[in-house]
Amino acid sequence: MSLTGDRRVLDSHTKTWVDHAPVALRPYLRLARYDRPVGFWLLAIPCWQGLTLATITTGLDWSVLYWVMLFGLGAVAMRGAGCIYNDIVDRDLDVQVTRTANRPLAAGTLTLKQAWIFLFANCGVGLLVLVQLPRPAILTSLVAVGLVAAYPFMKRITWWPQAWLGLTFNWGVPVAGATVLGSPFAPEIILLYGSALFWTLGYDTIYACQDMEDDALIGVKSSAQALGDHLVSGVRVFYLISIALALASGVLAGATLFFAIGFAIYAAHLLAQTRKLDPEKGADCLKRFKANRITGLILTAAFVLGGM
Repeated sequence: MSLTGDRRVLDSHTKTWVDHAPVALRPYLRLARYDRPVGFWLLAIPCWQGLTLATITTGLDWSVLYWVMLFGLGAVAMRGAGCIYNDIVDRDLDVQVTRTANRPLAAGTLTLKQAWIFLFANCGVGLLVLVQLPRPAILTSLVAVGLVAAYPFMKRITWWPQAWLGLTFNWGVPVAGATVLGSPFAPEIILLYGSALFWTLGYDTIYACQDMEDDALIGVKSSAQALGDHLVSGVRVFYLISIALALASGVLAGATLFFAIGFAIYAAHLLAQTRKLDPEKGADCLKRFKANRITGLILTAAFVLGGM
């Protein structure tokens, strides 16, 4: 039996449309993280970066806008599905972590059966998006199923689950490459995928700082714990590698000098996250993590400029 009512999760936005939704719907919306929209952005942005990078070669046209909207819808559905699946697997761990104890499954505001039904509903929307893509993109997308299925277990077996998240969360880059170029293996697409992987490794290490104490107590692993006293320098190295690979992807795609303008702003914005970063200040770490939405959009814009 599920409990009645609604419980706000600690790191959710204080005022969102979820708080004005019918009480019966709120646990479902919180389960899919509609009260924390940054995750939707961080899943959609790599797709958009892959699209805009690919169009440096092919040229921009109105079809790209269609793909942008389609990938955005797919990101909402599949991020929701991923969060639900993650909470199903982690429900016993979430109860033991302060930040996640009020998640719907951990708190009991939804039953496991309700969560599975909602998971399949989100996957249904994702499937409708998937079948709109070209065949190479559909085949590329299917690889992500294994990545997503394994992700919740990574924190139990490796100190670097954030690296696996990077592989998973940015799979939209090769899917976008397959959509526009017909193949996910274009060198510039592979370089951008590598850049996005290190970007995620950096920002999710910052995010993991919020749970280090609880994670250590319950035996959950993270890159934040693995880096220890070297966390700040480690994140800075991850970001520098990400910047180098993103630059290489733009140059290899044949970006114009306009790309340099947007790229410089992107690099400065990304590295600014590591200035005065204090892993002990959870609220500040969350703020820096959320700043990555702007960082990712700046690089997307830089690729658009690079095609001009």
